[in-house]
Amino acid sequence: MTGKPSRFPLSLSSVVEKKGKTTPATSSRTVVTPQTATRNAALDSGRLAAKAQAVRAAQHPAPSSPAGKPTPRATLPTPIATSNRSAPLVSEAVRKAMVARVAKQGVGDQKVLAAMEAVPRHMFMEPGLSSQAYVDASLPIGHHQTISQPYIVARMIEIMRDNKKGGVLERVLEIGTGCGYQAAVLSLVAKEVYSIERIKPLHELAKTNLRPLRIANIRLHYGDGMLGLPQVAPFDGIILAAAGLEVPQALLEQLAIGGRLVAPVGGRQQMLQLIERIGKFEWTSETLEECHFVPLRPGTV
Repeated sequence: MTGKPSRFPLSLSSVVEKKGKTTPATSSRTVVTPQTATRNAALDSGRLAAKAQAVRAAQHPAPSSPAGKPTPRATLPTPIATSNRSAPLVSEAVRKAMVARVAKQGVGDQKVLAAMEAVPRHMFMEPGLSSQAYVDASLPIGHHQTISQPYIVARMIEIMRDNKKGGVLERVLEIGTGCGYQAAVLSLVAKEVYSIERIKPLHELAKTNLRPLRIANIRLHYGDGMLGLPQVAPFDGIILAAAGLEVPQALLEQLAIGGRLVAPVGGRQQMLQLIERIGKFEWTSETLEECHFVPLRPGTV
C-alpha cells in the first residue's frame, strides 16, 4: 500500500456496545458467555495492574524536559478492583511457571515473556477451564474456535518482533481476535493493536473480556480478516490466528516495508511461516515449524 496511512480514530470504549446485549443460548452445553471475564476477574489479585503497568513503563519510559526533570505522562488505567482471594489454580505463581515453560521451549524475548506473565490467561475463558488456563495447550472458547497455546502465542510474537527496527512495533494487526487473549499480550509489546474477528459472538466476547483490563491501545473490529484493514495500513507486524492454504494478498500489501507477517499455512498439515516485506513489490518467505490452527475463512458470521 502506498500513500499516507490514516489513523483509526476509535477508542476501545467507543466500540463497546451498551451493557445488556448478549448472545442467546442455543444449547444446554457449557459455552463461553460475555460474563466470562467479569466472573474470572474476581479470581485474581490487584497485582495484575501493577505488573502490566510496569511492563508498559519499561517499554515507554517517561521523556525528560529540557530542565532534566521527568515530564509527567499519562498512566495506564488499572484493571477493575479484584478480590484479594486468589484461587490457587490461577495464581501468579502458576502463571510464572507457565512463562518459565515457554522460555524453556525456546522463547527468549524478555519483553514477550514479561507480557505473557502480565496477562491473566484464565480471565479469557470459562471458570470451569480456569484450572487448565496455564497448561501449554489450546482450549475451546466456543463456536468451534480455540485460544492458542501459550508457547505458540509467545513464539509468533517473538518472531514478529525480531525485525530490523530492533523490535519496535508501532502498529500491528491481528487476524482472529477470538477471546481477546493474544490481543492483550500484543498490547504490551506494540504501540497500537488492531484486531479483526469474523464471528460476531466472539467479537462481543473479546470486548467483554478486555473491558475489565481497560487496555487503551487495542482497537477491535468485526469483519472479514482476509481483507485486513487497508484504511489503517501499513502495519509493522501482522499475525494470523487461523491457517489458510496461502496468505491473502491483501494482507501482504498492508505490511509495511521491513514489517513481518507470521501465519500458519496449510490444510491438515500446517507450518508456521514468516513473510517479510523488503520492497514495494517484494517479499521473502521462510518456513519455521509445525503448528495447528483452526481454518482461515472468508466473510463474517
